[in-house]
Amino acid sequence: METKTTGYKGASFLYKPSQDFFTPEDFTDEHQLIAKTARLFLEKEVRPNNEAIENQDFDLVKELFAKAGELGLLGHSIPEAYGGLGLDKISKGLVGESLGSAGGYGVAHSNHTCIATLPITYFGTREQKEKYLPKLASGEFIGAYCLTEPGAGSDALSAKTTAKLNEAGTHYLLNGTKMFITNAAFSDTFIVYAKVDGTAFTAFIVEKDHPGLSLGQEEQKMGIKGSSTRSVIFEDCEVPVENLLGEIGKGHIIALNVLNLGRYNLGSACMGAAKYGLELALKYTSERRQFGKAIAEFTATQEKLANMALRIYASESLQYRTAGYLEDALGGLYESDDYDFIAKQLMEYAVECAVCKVHGSETLDFVADEALQLHGGYGFIKEYKVEQMYRDSRINRIFEGTNEVNRLLIPGNLLKQAAKGKLPLPQLTASAIEEMKSPKAVTNSPISREIEAVQAIRRIFLFCTGMAYETYGNSLGEEQEVLMALADIAIALYALESAVMRTEKAMATESEQQHALKMLMIQALASDTLMEVEMAARKMIQAVSDENQLARNTAAVINELNRLQHGGMDKVKRQIAKDLLEAEHYIC
Repeated sequence: METKTTGYKGASFLYKPSQDFFTPEDFTDEHQLIAKTARLFLEKEVRPNNEAIENQDFDLVKELFAKAGELGLLGHSIPEAYGGLGLDKISKGLVGESLGSAGGYGVAHSNHTCIATLPITYFGTREQKEKYLPKLASGEFIGAYCLTEPGAGSDALSAKTTAKLNEAGTHYLLNGTKMFITNAAFSDTFIVYAKVDGTAFTAFIVEKDHPGLSLGQEEQKMGIKGSSTRSVIFEDCEVPVENLLGEIGKGHIIALNVLNLGRYNLGSACMGAAKYGLELALKYTSERRQFGKAIAEFTATQEKLANMALRIYASESLQYRTAGYLEDALGGLYESDDYDFIAKQLMEYAVECAVCKVHGSETLDFVADEALQLHGGYGFIKEYKVEQMYRDSRINRIFEGTNEVNRLLIPGNLLKQAAKGKLPLPQLTASAIEEMKSPKAVTNSPISREIEAVQAIRRIFLFCTGMAYETYGNSLGEEQEVLMALADIAIALYALESAVMRTEKAMATESEQQHALKMLMIQALASDTLMEVEMAARKMIQAVSDENQLARNTAAVINELNRLQHGGMDKVKRQIAKDLLEAEHYIC
């Protein structure tokens, strides 16, 4: 099959302005339909059964999977030829967002449709696809993904599970233990990674009834209780040779690349859950009265509500921007057997997917914490939905690679490209410094200050990256505190640029009334982001500068960023909160 080339360059937002990209305003009728289907499923089937799901009624969870399969909610990323819908990555994101507040069931669903199914979708043989994908699309089979081991978490390739071909050459015998496996109790298929002959990291499709597979006890978790989490144990587990997935020794290509889509998917779910958390806070603060009035009338409450919405607007903008990129890279590849090209395309937007995961999970944690705080003591009581939300949210900063690991990936990718000679980092840095010496004037355009803020943050990122590289050279990869600070600047850049360009696009297509709130959002978001970037940059500068350079480098950052601050942000945030309280849910 003819392969498709991508018109974008992954991580290019770090060093050059981005062009037009997909935003929520571009949703088609088909997108709206799949999102509506997922929301109705959540409201009619999942939420009414939340208590039973929390009590780990896994038979009920399996029934819900079957109903989701009937609605097409399990098959959005499975080709039509194999019983799925073959939809785009925007649709995938919309389903993830819509079920993001579904607690343990949402985690189980997301795991099944993404990392437990996509390895077969993209890397399976035709026979493997014909055998498994229709059942995974319908819910007859439920999938799990087995990568983590007791001694191999973030360092997945250090796994000890082995696979050895039997004398007859008919089966691989797997030995080892995988832990923290989502959906383990009720899964029919397990994507398992093991080292053939103890060295060649390889993927396998293992069925629950293969002799030698057993499960450990259910883990007693803090949250997401409705998703089973157990160890999966292999003791001479007999796996037919035809169930080897991909090529021997190339399991890492499947494992690590599919995780990129897992991170994108997780960001969508977190963003959807954050919207739900904001809705809970809006309704509670409107009803709860203290000192003679609703607590929503207090300006401190309004600031909290506005800050939640700002983070969500940025998260929503960057999620669907990334969805568009992923669709451009992967659209049309469902039927391709060019596995090397598929792997390349899955890796193309690894940085953007990492940003989705980090920003989304930290946005949800922020919203969950603030929403609970606004509930006061009631937020600590199980009767109130925010209590479960708070517990469920915490795992997301650990899932799919910890946020620390994902942060290291973001600048690490840029440095690798520079080391290979694919990116002229010294020239980019020098150009950024020259531009900082002669800053652009802010025009009278309604959002010119915000557009320039994006450019300024990009210059600060390059300025700091160049400074760090000059200090540490090729050993910069070992300076994790510095890389973390650079990652924070990069995440802020991607988030603000996504929100600002989305707003600029909306201004050209919507009425003034329709985009008025978006303009307020980016004014406040830009001001907050500029302060956050300044602190991250100053932290990094303190690490890499000597006493003679410190004051000069700090002043350069402050001068570049402070000139773009807006005044009167308290009033802007109060207006944002007022609009949200009137709607009683997230709007934009």
